[in-house]
Amino acid sequence: MKQLLHRRAIDLGFDDCRFTTAQPPETAGLYQNWIDLQFNGEMSWMAKNAAKRAQPDLILPGARSFITLAASYALPSTPNTTATSAGIIARYARHQDYHHVLETPLRQLSDYLIQLAGPNHRALGYIDTGPILERDLAQRAGLGFVGKHTNLINRRLGNWFFIAEILTTLPLDPDEPEPNRCGTCQRCITACPTQAITAPFQLDARLCISYLTIELKGSIPENLRPALGNRIYGCDDCLAACPWNRFAKEGALMKSNRRHDLDQPDLLELLDLDDAGFKKKFQGTPILRTKRRGFLRNVCVALGNIGDLNALPNLIRASLDVEPLIAEHARWAIDQIQSRHPPRLDSR
Repeated sequence: MKQLLHRRAIDLGFDDCRFTTAQPPETAGLYQNWIDLQFNGEMSWMAKNAAKRAQPDLILPGARSFITLAASYALPSTPNTTATSAGIIARYARHQDYHHVLETPLRQLSDYLIQLAGPNHRALGYIDTGPILERDLAQRAGLGFVGKHTNLINRRLGNWFFIAEILTTLPLDPDEPEPNRCGTCQRCITACPTQAITAPFQLDARLCISYLTIELKGSIPENLRPALGNRIYGCDDCLAACPWNRFAKEGALMKSNRRHDLDQPDLLELLDLDDAGFKKKFQGTPILRTKRRGFLRNVCVALGNIGDLNALPNLIRASLDVEPLIAEHARWAIDQIQSRHPPRLDSR
């Protein structure tokens, strides 16, 4: 049964498939402690349904097994973003929304499982949406090991991959857990621009650039804005630093859904997007979730960090935007650029 499911998962385009039991994750207590420390910031949804995260059978009564799946989003090369008007978007978001891309093959695998197991069994599939400690269960299944940056690392895929899972009432023999293979390496910790990795295997999301540019809905703290550089959606720095990425390869599912136009987006063009233009440009991508107000807030910060005098006309227009969040960050960016390029005194 496992061999058939594994073969079907690979045929559907997933890059790896592993199995574990539906026993409660051993790390549930660590997760609750992380919530108690409020390291989740404004992500209140992470604190909800804590009991379900600790007990999978509360999600699916009679649950016996998890099938954990990996889908690589590795890119063949990192584009050059040194231009004064180019922004950086996290690699995973330079594709169509992975929730939609993986939905069909995950459903097909679930249907195949029921076909094999019989109608008396049930299966629930999730793609980063259910109250599941999916990273920890994936490690227990041998899909990878949790690195010091708190992300999952696969020896064949590096850390550029999405996780999906199927919870089922079908009993399946578990695979062996993957031991940690970080050793003494601390490259991810050193690479973090905001020191959000406060200790090995511990992340304060409130400092993380991915949180600041995606999950945070209000104003970005001024003391953290310079560290964003020209990152306008997410951050890959800790992931990119991992030496296991030398084995990473593009996965078939995400490769065909690549958005090449998001490799080096022009910040000035982005700043001039109205609401309709924003929705049209980012239709079908994860970036839509920030809405125009959040995304242009990020663009303003990036221009404040790397922009020159050529950016001032666009920022002045943005400072008059009807959305207060955009206007406030535009004014900050104008001040930053003017402080770097003060007017020259007439020498005559």
